[in-house]
Amino acid sequence: MTLEICVKAATGAPDVLGDCPFCQRVTLTLEEKNIPYKTLLVNLSDKPKWFLEISPEGKVPVVKFDDKWVPDSDVIVQILEEKYPEPSHVTPPEFASVGSKIFGAFIRFLKSKDPSDGTEQALLDELKALDEHLKTHSPFIAGEKITAVDLSLAPKLYHLETALGHFKKWTIPDSLAHVHNYMKTLFSRESFVKTNVDKQYVIAGWEPKVNA
Repeated sequence: MTLEICVKAATGAPDVLGDCPFCQRVTLTLEEKNIPYKTLLVNLSDKPKWFLEISPEGKVPVVKFDDKWVPDSDVIVQILEEKYPEPSHVTPPEFASVGSKIFGAFIRFLKSKDPSDGTEQALLDELKALDEHLKTHSPFIAGEKITAVDLSLAPKLYHLETALGHFKKWTIPDSLAHVHNYMKTLFSRESFVKTNVDKQYVIAGWEPKVNA
């Protein structure tokens, strides 16, 4: 059975897959579990009526399970794990929060207009903590096997690299070699290549937030 998933359409290109890291987290999970799915592109700046009927809050992703549309990537990924347990992506509890503060730190630094407000250092601290973890666990956060925590982090790290590179001319320091290797490993996976969006759409997606 093919699952239906509503995902963000690209900013300025409504017929192209857009840059939502939470949507990609779900499509990555579907790819890694070999679950057939069909994507429905939603223009979030002009939400169609049919979409608001199934997602009154107007948020993506939403996936249809047994005739019921379910929002929220956390919930969706959990349902996928229960319904399709093989291959398992369960993250061992002790690793579940590794890297969980990186995305928030990235957004604060990206939006910051004051170079001395500490947001850059806060992001560096989170990336250093990830690097330390990966020193002893690799190639993935739980070791040899890719799990849910990696599939959640992969799109966020791609957004971080793309948006900070474009808007701040900022790159992750070379000294964080384990983070660089981890990103290379994730971004070269077939599932990532298949579900990824062009950098121009990531930049277009962040532009209004940076200039807000």
